Amino acid sequence: MKPYPFTAVVGLPDLRLALVLSSISPAVGGVLVRGEKGTAKSTMVRALAGLLPGVDVVDGCRFSCDPAAPDPLCPDGPHENNTSHRRPARLVELPVGAAEDRVIGSLHLERALAEGVTDFQPGLLAAAHRGLLYVDEVNLLHDHLVDTLLDAAAMGRATVEREGVSVSHAARFVLIGTMNPEEGELRPQLLDRFGLTVEVASSRDPEQRVEVVRRRLAYEADPDAFAAQYADEDAQLAADIEAAQRLLPAVKLPDDALRQIAEVCASFEVDGMRADIVTARTAVAHAAWSGRDEVTTEDVRVAARLALPHRRRRNPFDAPGISEEQLEQALQDAQPDPGPEDDGPGSGSAPPETPESPGSENAPQGQQQPNAGAQQNAGGQQKTVGAGETFKARVFRVKGTGEGERGRRSRAITDSGRTIGVQPASVREGRPHLVATVKAAAPHQKARGRDGAALKLRPEDLRYALREGREGNLVLFCVDASGSMGAKARMREVKSAVLSLLLDAYQRRDKVGLVTFRGNAAELALPPTISVDAAASRLEGLPTGGRTPLAEGLLEAARVLRVEEIRDPRRRPLLVVVTDGRATSGPDAVARAQAAAGLLTGVTAVVMDCESGKMRLGLAADLAAHLGAEHVPLADVAADSLADAVRARTGRAA
Repeated sequence: MKPYPFTAVVGLPDLRLALVLSSISPAVGGVLVRGEKGTAKSTMVRALAGLLPGVDVVDGCRFSCDPAAPDPLCPDGPHENNTSHRRPARLVELPVGAAEDRVIGSLHLERALAEGVTDFQPGLLAAAHRGLLYVDEVNLLHDHLVDTLLDAAAMGRATVEREGVSVSHAARFVLIGTMNPEEGELRPQLLDRFGLTVEVASSRDPEQRVEVVRRRLAYEADPDAFAAQYADEDAQLAADIEAAQRLLPAVKLPDDALRQIAEVCASFEVDGMRADIVTARTAVAHAAWSGRDEVTTEDVRVAARLALPHRRRRNPFDAPGISEEQLEQALQDAQPDPGPEDDGPGSGSAPPETPESPGSENAPQGQQQPNAGAQQNAGGQQKTVGAGETFKARVFRVKGTGEGERGRRSRAITDSGRTIGVQPASVREGRPHLVATVKAAAPHQKARGRDGAALKLRPEDLRYALREGREGNLVLFCVDASGSMGAKARMREVKSAVLSLLLDAYQRRDKVGLVTFRGNAAELALPPTISVDAAASRLEGLPTGGRTPLAEGLLEAARVLRVEEIRDPRRRPLLVVVTDGRATSGPDAVARAQAAAGLLTGVTAVVMDCESGKMRLGLAADLAAHLGAEHVPLADVAADSLADAVRARTGRAA
């Protein structure tokens, strides 16, 4: 079945333009596509491969060497007087659960030990050389794999180091990642490594939505006939891309345009110089796409819209992006005296299929502010208090050693980290342990007829390393939002502390959830998710008021943890109860709260004590005792407070 045609996709001019520019100049650094589900992100990426020119490769080379300029370090080389053939550009898709060896390749350990031969098995990076590498849900990919991909994309080479043997090969590709921000964000340092970013959203225009459905149904009914309708348009777009690739080396970047790029980047206070470099490369690619041999102000404008939004300096929970009005104002302020070619967006001569400027009515809307509806309450006496400044929080860890998802919080047995031993012989996964493998094979050499220097090795001799690293956990916040917590200053401090813990969870790659209780009931305000931003938004709009149903809050937390243990059993939970310890809702409120605490025995928990004033009842400390939890006063959540306490106890100067 033929893929959905690129030119048949309705709307999405920003995404269309970003993909085309990255295809013209892979040095731009690829594209990150952020958007809600069902917005044709994957459809457009898969369709792009069919528009790219074919590539000439050396016959028999597993690394797609160019016969005109073969890689001198190619593991299959040297290539001398070899025949070649032409093949289509490849689209290689990287699964979210791919192992590191599958991505970068691996060495054949048995042949290396038994025959002394370096037999390198190429991975997905080698397959993607001179083509496209597509990572769907890139925000769910392990950080070390994202680092590997971005390093290879930036350097144009992939290097494999295993057991003292090093293999390197060319890996130049266009990296394209898609993600749904609701499922969690990329870390800022990884976000910055993508050249361009595009926000996509489904159209709210009924006519456009009707056309999307009409085309999709027609494609599913007869894919070949539907693709034939757009064959000419796709062929013309492919020819335009190839022409722009030929023109690209001849495009000039004058000093005026370069100075304008520098001033615009400085005005957005971006960190480092990558933004300037990417913007310059994108402007050059856009000039080639528009058929110009010199970069103009319009090229800088388009490049800035795609290269700068995700690089602006922002707070930890701010979403990437910036409003079109702010960006246009900054560009206007940085512009030199306009020339005749600078008549605003759309003044260039870009081919009609792809808008030259992403400022059309179909462009995605700007970032939405946190849902103001979270502050609408049924009771008029309830109120909402904003949070204060965040701070570096103490690190709370789950007891024992787990086997969960890779992260940065609690001890765990992982596939990375320091080697602490050898897996049992029955375990056949992870990285080989060279010394243990040799020891396992050594006693059998005489029986196997060893007569030379080579080791007689069999598959059953292989041993794998046992490694200890860190895992990400499920951090479930159970927050008291009753009237006793409603003092303005105290609730501001509480929200600041919880936001600081959320920031810590974000940095440690945890999953988070939010349970709140007030009045006479508890609710799951945010089901467990890796989107820490969503938790911060819900907390910011959390209203307070009413009695304190502490028992209901603990029961809801226990229910959520039971369900999550079934859904995601690899993540061990850390329960953070934020309360002053009062229980005032319903009969026998204190006894019921203590009974509910008994259901959470065995769960690593922290009670953040929010009680204030000179007369304190110590109820939160009693709750911590029933939970078997660590009791932490609100003022001691900050890491600096802990350090001050340690220095005071040891007599060291502050």
